Amino acid sequence: MKQQDSILLFPNGAPGETEKLVENENPFNIKVGDLPVRIVADVSEPTITFYPAPDDNNSGTTIIVNPGGGYNVLAYDLEGTEVCKLFNSYGFNCVLLKYRVPRRKDLPKHAAPLQDLQRAIAYTRAHASAWNIDESKIGVLGFSAGALTAAIASNSFEELSYPAIDKIDETSVRPDFCMLIYPAYLDGENFSVVPELKVTKATCPTFLVQTQDDHKLLNSSLFYYYALKEAKVSVAMHLYPTGYHGYGVRDTGHLVNEWPKRAVSWLRFIEK
Repeated sequence: MKQQDSILLFPNGAPGETEKLVENENPFNIKVGDLPVRIVADVSEPTITFYPAPDDNNSGTTIIVNPGGGYNVLAYDLEGTEVCKLFNSYGFNCVLLKYRVPRRKDLPKHAAPLQDLQRAIAYTRAHASAWNIDESKIGVLGFSAGALTAAIASNSFEELSYPAIDKIDETSVRPDFCMLIYPAYLDGENFSVVPELKVTKATCPTFLVQTQDDHKLLNSSLFYYYALKEAKVSVAMHLYPTGYHGYGVRDTGHLVNEWPKRAVSWLRFIEK
């Protein structure tokens, strides 16, 4: 199956959107690993793009990828297209989510992105047969701010965060697994997580990657790991000494750049 064109998640307009923004790219100059980063801004029409693994090397597992960007922009290639293509090479299907940014006024920073992610999960699972993927092996992968959205989706799946619009929304939005790479905004006080994260034993298996020198965000991973451990949720955490933040799957000269291989080993383990 070939890569599809982008799919509009809400054909009649995303929930609460009254103004169509004009998307633009690269509002500021950023480089990671000596390469520029494609930054997408002002998204009001969320979409997904399906990246299928090759037919002769397809595990059936599908990863919904959520780029980061502080809920203000999206690091669309660094934490999106490049991630999909790399995991495709390992035999995993990917769905790249372009969720709404920047933050919506008078709403929690994650509110609109969570609606978009839940719809993306429902849409992917509803099209499992057509896309030749396993509906019981659909998970989420989030970077930085996108990781908070993925974590909330992993814990809040019994109800939709938006009004149902069609039969697709009758499909389960529970991820079967969750991978969080340098997650942001998860930590509360005294080793607790933010109130949005209602961790229970029903939370899906989780994989965490963090570096010690990502000082401001280190506790997001540590506190969430602790919450998962206390709830007896299966969790793997890889903590590296250096690498800071925002490396995606590029080579930045740090040991943490090996994390995709650790993620692949973990995915193959939980597939059993």
